Amino acid sequence: MRRYIQVPRAEPEQVYRFNTGWEPRPLLSCGVCGCCGALRPRYKRLVDNIFPEDPKDGLVKADMEKLTFYAVSAPDKLDRIGKYLAERLSRDVIRHRYGYVFIAMEALDQLLMACHSQSINLFVESFLQMVAKLLESGEPELQILGSNSFVKFANIEEDTASYHRRYDFFVSRFSAMCHSYIGDMDTRIKIRIAGIKGIQGVVRKTVNDELQTIIWEPQHMDKIVPSLLFNMQTTEELDSKNNPPIPRSADKDENPSTLAESCFRELLGRAAYGNMNNAIRPVLVHLDNHQLWDPNAFAVSCFKITMYSIQAQHSHHVIQQILRHLDTHNKDSPRVRAGIVQVLLETVTIAAKGSVGPTVLEVFNTLLKHLRLSVDFELSHQQLATGAFSTNNDEKVVQDAIIQTIGSFGSNLPDYQRSEIIMFIMGKVPTSDAGALESSHPEVHGTRTIQVKLLRSLLMVTSGYKAKSVAAALTSPFLEPILSVSLMEDSELRLLVLHILHSLIDRHENKAKFKGMRIIHDVSALKIKRDKSSKQDISFMKKQGQQLYRHIYVGCKKDDNEQKNFESLFIALLLITIELANDEVIIDLIRLALAIQDLAVTNEDILPMYNRCAILALVAAYLNFLSQMIAVPAFCQHVNKVIEVRSKEAPYLLPENISQENLPKSLEIQDKSCLFLQNKIADALAGSGYNVDRLSVPYVPQPTDEDRLSRRKSIVDTVSIQVDLIGVNVQQDKAKIVEEITFETLKKAIDNQNLEEQEREKRRQVIEKFQKAPFEEIAAQCESKSNLLHDKLAEIFELTISRPPPSPSGSMSVTAGHVQYHSIPVYEMKFPDLCVY
Repeated sequence: MRRYIQVPRAEPEQVYRFNTGWEPRPLLSCGVCGCCGALRPRYKRLVDNIFPEDPKDGLVKADMEKLTFYAVSAPDKLDRIGKYLAERLSRDVIRHRYGYVFIAMEALDQLLMACHSQSINLFVESFLQMVAKLLESGEPELQILGSNSFVKFANIEEDTASYHRRYDFFVSRFSAMCHSYIGDMDTRIKIRIAGIKGIQGVVRKTVNDELQTIIWEPQHMDKIVPSLLFNMQTTEELDSKNNPPIPRSADKDENPSTLAESCFRELLGRAAYGNMNNAIRPVLVHLDNHQLWDPNAFAVSCFKITMYSIQAQHSHHVIQQILRHLDTHNKDSPRVRAGIVQVLLETVTIAAKGSVGPTVLEVFNTLLKHLRLSVDFELSHQQLATGAFSTNNDEKVVQDAIIQTIGSFGSNLPDYQRSEIIMFIMGKVPTSDAGALESSHPEVHGTRTIQVKLLRSLLMVTSGYKAKSVAAALTSPFLEPILSVSLMEDSELRLLVLHILHSLIDRHENKAKFKGMRIIHDVSALKIKRDKSSKQDISFMKKQGQQLYRHIYVGCKKDDNEQKNFESLFIALLLITIELANDEVIIDLIRLALAIQDLAVTNEDILPMYNRCAILALVAAYLNFLSQMIAVPAFCQHVNKVIEVRSKEAPYLLPENISQENLPKSLEIQDKSCLFLQNKIADALAGSGYNVDRLSVPYVPQPTDEDRLSRRKSIVDTVSIQVDLIGVNVQQDKAKIVEEITFETLKKAIDNQNLEEQEREKRRQVIEKFQKAPFEEIAAQCESKSNLLHDKLAEIFELTISRPPPSPSGSMSVTAGHVQYHSIPVYEMKFPDLCVY
């Protein structure tokens, strides 16, 4: 039997409470028993109970605990709870009942944190709808609330993946919040921070989900990356003139710039191999749109962050993107191109310490191409503007930035790659001697400029390069072209080549100890580091030493040499002595020094007075160093005596006193005591066990390839004439030819004063014979020559090849009309003596 308790009509809601334990049901105001309220689902009643009458009281915690327990116990109702909360929140937003909105979002956050069932995906859809509703509203407080709720959701690890969830709307809204320009400064900062946090939440929620790779597509990266970069910029770049600057705070959560940088690092750190290009391209576009290449402080900072945030194996993607960007801006202003190159400098410097992949040659090839373009632009602009070649500071900035980038990148590469780059750059250097032509010609001026720029780049790459042996650093394909440049008529080019040789030869960093060209009184005080010459170094000097000597000798003969040229030649001699000298090389270096001394004394090349004095001072400084290095007392005594005489009688022949002001009017050295003498040096070295036989032979520069080629050609012509002459009288003078092979006959032939007259007479007879003799006689003589030649060839073949060599596969013979094969083992075969070693 049921018992009813009737509520008075004055109450707004009339409820019957059953003694069976049922929940109360609301009655109609007319007092008639109704069941609509009592039949409402339980999840709705639980949701309604969490909302207080006054929103200022906040969430009803006891009822919230009941709702949470119900959601955990009945996870299949979770999606319905979410839909109902979404309906209430939408209604409250429309009615501007923001207090209940905050309560609804707090309840949603607690439900998300408590529930991790498989059916949470449907609840999340309702949650995201409510967040989207808040972000769409124009109230900053609701936007911040929606962003914070999304961040909490992003930190939840879901058990099941979502196949249909998309975050396009959230990316757009959060990016728009990052660009907020609301008048109130505090509100603006809060909205921007909320937008950055929202983007960070999207990144965290999507990058680890294999089903959400769509976030890396260009349409999303074009919104996310610029929004972060916009907040990373400085206050002057970020705000317009009408807006006050944003104050900076030590707390990164209160500072948009710091928070955006942190999010940017996280985004790049999560980028995979295939997504790197989509993440870097918007950075370049942003820098273009906001004209941040000049000045490029922010661009450099941005790419430093990029290189230190991405995985090391992806560095070459960033470099390739910058190179392509540089190609697309090859016609922009020099300042913009210089800014891009400087960014590339910072990028490759960081990348060279790790993995740069296949982009090494691409980097250098692109940089050298733009270096050439910059030189061409400089020449064309100068010629159009003034008709002459003046200095263009803007293009100089581009060229210096390119050279610095090449040098910095090359100096950070491992040795095996650096040697390849050295050869690569050397292959780009023009070999034409621009200094020997008219310098006013545009092509000549451009060639000379590009030569200087490339050699400066090569010098930076070779700085600090320490090969295991000089032969590995100065290979033949590199040494020949670099030395050909060293003999050009331009003193700056020759100086750069000398500096490059210094870097490659100096393996123990001794160059810094030699401060200019001077008389070193105590070489031991320099504490020179050196090792005993290895087999590779000895072999190198036997093969390539003459080229180095020729380079120094011819370099001293150039009349446009300045003091720095002579100092570089002096240091080159010192480094060769330290790194490569053995007993034979020491003798060759002394011969070279004496030849250079004779060059200045005889002055056959009509050198200026300063050059002659500088050459003699160079020889004095070098022999003083060499005598102390080999520590031969008699040699040191001779050198010191010459230096002492010069200091008293000819101080202008010493490196400390030489200058353009105190040059003598003439350099006629009558007193031999001022010169280093070959016989005294030979006597001094002979007593110490040196082989001085070659000292008596004056040094002569080794001929170039062209000289050797012409010499070979003349030898071939002489041999052909000799064979022709022998063939004419081969039958008549056979015994005589045998006799002429002896030493006595050769001596008689040399001593014969009428040899030239006999040759002329013989040639006249041959010419007269061919002019006056009948054709039949000449033809018969030529036929007899050819028959004689064939007979001799047949005789030679019979002597050398009497029968065909045996074959291990067998030989064929025909017996009684049948073909038979006879196999011969290899160990029984007899080979000619010339084939056996």
